Amino acid sequence: MSCEGAPNGEFWHGRKVLVTGHTGFKGAWLSLWLQLLGAEVSGFALKPPSDPSLYDVAKVAQGMHVSVEGDVRDGDAVMRAFARCRPEVVFHMAAQPLVRRSYVEPSETFETNVMGTVNVLDAVRRSQDVRVLVNVTSDKCYENREDGVAFKESDAMGGHDPYSASKGAAELVTSAYRRSFFDDPDGVRLASARAGNVIGGGDWGEDRLVADVMRAALARGVVRIRNPQAVRPWQHVLCPLSGYLRLAEALWDSVDYAGAWNFGPTEDDERPVGWLVQRLCELWPEGIEWVCDEQGHPREASVLRLDSSKAGEALGWRAPMKLEQALEATAAWWLALREGCDMRAATIGQLPQ
Repeated sequence: MSCEGAPNGEFWHGRKVLVTGHTGFKGAWLSLWLQLLGAEVSGFALKPPSDPSLYDVAKVAQGMHVSVEGDVRDGDAVMRAFARCRPEVVFHMAAQPLVRRSYVEPSETFETNVMGTVNVLDAVRRSQDVRVLVNVTSDKCYENREDGVAFKESDAMGGHDPYSASKGAAELVTSAYRRSFFDDPDGVRLASARAGNVIGGGDWGEDRLVADVMRAALARGVVRIRNPQAVRPWQHVLCPLSGYLRLAEALWDSVDYAGAWNFGPTEDDERPVGWLVQRLCELWPEGIEWVCDEQGHPREASVLRLDSSKAGEALGWRAPMKLEQALEATAAWWLALREGCDMRAATIGQLPQ
């Protein structure tokens, strides 16, 4: 994969990095990429959120410097992990990431996404080692009036459901810490990153579209799709991750990059759920059967768009994969899994070399 504004290998080589949530889908991909770049990668997270998981299948643990099992809701455990790993750069990705689960477990969602973020920020505040912190939130942090206008970083925070509200609150917490504790130009540089729906190999998450489709494909079953007309800013997981890495590099050089950043696809890659499912069906050798799930479901936004022009202009970042490439890479990963390939090698093979 070619990557405009690709990560700087010289910068990351030997750099001490801590990834919270490194056993999750995005965290495992990021940890593997940092390993390939030569970073000294440590992680703090619960056990992998699914079985199987990308973390296990791609043997991400093999390249970890330190892997600490813990919960971001436990402030003392977070503090101990920072003291042990002594990171220079932190990517905070540990979260309760599911909208539908937030309706069932609202308290857990707020505790993890808000107080978990507070615990990480406090650990950074007390650290003598951290220079850069990128807090990964979500495009759902915005107050979504569903008027079709793409969100800019300056738009209001909000959220109809507990998950979205928790991510909006995490953004407010981040802003408060930046202004209250991280305003020294020579101190910690703090930014937040907001990305749209990601797809890619190794996502076994519950109630996630591609994961549901691929489970059905491997089992030769029928997948039930809710909200096929909902429009999302789809992108391969490596697209926002490339933005997070580029942002961290820029923050290291200048406090001017502290703030909020969107990392999303171009407008022509914003497609309805039904279109995405149909294209995946076409890419799978035997095809995949899907039907519309007419049962009642908790409310989810029907339209969500991001304006990533700030990242393009200030960071030189562009989504390195178009949606068609992302779908082809996703299908290829799952086919490699079905064929019994070495999935660490297959996963690394999809990273920019």
